[in-house]
Parts: sequence; structure tokens; C-alpha cells
Amino acid sequence: MKFTEQLTQDTADLRRQILDMPFNRQLAAGTLPSEVFRGYIIQDAHYLEGFARALTLVASKAPNPQAIAQLAGSATNAAAVERLLHGHYMGLYGVTDEHFRQAGTSAACDHYVAHLIRCCAIGDFAEGLAAVLPCFWIYHDVGHAIAAEAAPGNPYAEWIATYSGEEFTESVNRMLALTDSIGAAIDDAGRDRMRRVFARSCWHEWRFWDSAYHRQDWLMPQAELIPAE
Repeated sequence: MKFTEQLTQDTADLRRQILDMPFNRQLAAGTLPSEVFRGYIIQDAHYLEGFARALTLVASKAPNPQAIAQLAGSATNAAAVERLLHGHYMGLYGVTDEHFRQAGTSAACDHYVAHLIRCCAIGDFAEGLAAVLPCFWIYHDVGHAIAAEAAPGNPYAEWIATYSGEEFTESVNRMLALTDSIGAAIDDAGRDRMRRVFARSCWHEWRFWDSAYHRQDWLMPQAELIPAE
């Protein structure tokens, strides 16, 4: 069994739930409220900055020049390709640079980015690789699942095309191949760490979409619970 097949088994139930969650079902139907998608795109743009930094960190620990080039290239492509996607929708929804800066990061976005940076900065190469893999793999699966049922005229067609496109699929396949190679080269303890980190990143993918759908931000204490100065 390939290591990525083990990862699939480990997270099968959670990944089914991601495909079936209201955000993705309504995005496929074209009925997702525009204000929900607008908030999601803002947070996704904030997330992308952290994700690119995480890819750069894990690239610095890669065991060979080919892996360094692959991951560094992924960081560059993520920043370039997805910036175009975000720019399209931010322009459509009237999100200015000032609006973007004032929005800040949601709790779910901040939590996910912190997880990635911690794994890629403190963990070894294998852990960092496992941490960033779900962002590639799950978006590929969701993009293709939605593309298979989305009707013409879907208002989120640009998003669907990005994640169901051939170029993105090729980048995901390269990540899967690299993960299988690393998984085969390390010991059981290392693979167990990769499995735990991968599963946690999958949870963060679910949490990011769920938070966006319910338009959740930072939970604040009630005013009466804040000590007076």
C-alpha cells in the first residue's frame, strides 16, 4: 500500500464530510450566498500568505534539489495563480486593499496558519510536507467533485475551474508522489508523525470552510467578565 493510500484511509470520513458540508454543496449548486463567499475569499487570501511561507520553510528542509525546486515552485505558483483568483472575486465584490487589511484574519484562518508554520518550522521535512499536503489534495478533490455537477452559469465558475484544472491536478500529483517517496524512506515513528500532522491539517481544512459558512470570527468574552482597570 502506498503511504498516501494510508493517509486516505485515515481521513476518509472527514474528507467525505468536507465534500458534503453546506459550503461546498451550495457552491456546487451556485446558491452559496455571495456575502459568505466574499468573506471566505478574504480569509483565503490571508491564509495564502501563510501557506506560501510554510511552503518556503518546508522547501528549505527538502532532502534534494528536485524537492527544493518543487516546493519553492509551488510557493511561487500558489502566490501567483491564486492571487489572480482572489483579485477576480475581490474586484467583483468591491473588496479594496483597505477592506482587506481591516478584515484581518479570522480565528480559523489564524489557527490553521499557526499550525502550518509550527509544523514546517519546528518539525522535520516529512512533518512539514504532511502538513501542507491537504491544502493541495483536498482542494483538488473538492474542485473535481464540484466541477462534475456544477451547472453552466455558476457564479463561482472561476473558483471551480482553478481547482479542477489540469495544471492544479499536475501539481497535486507531484505532491502525492513526493509524499509517497518520503513515506517509504522513513521509519514507522516518522510515518506516524506524518499521519497525525496530515489528519490535523485535514481538520483545519474542514474548520476553515465551516467557519466561513457560519461567518464566525474571534470569540470574545462578555463585557461583564472583563476586569475593570
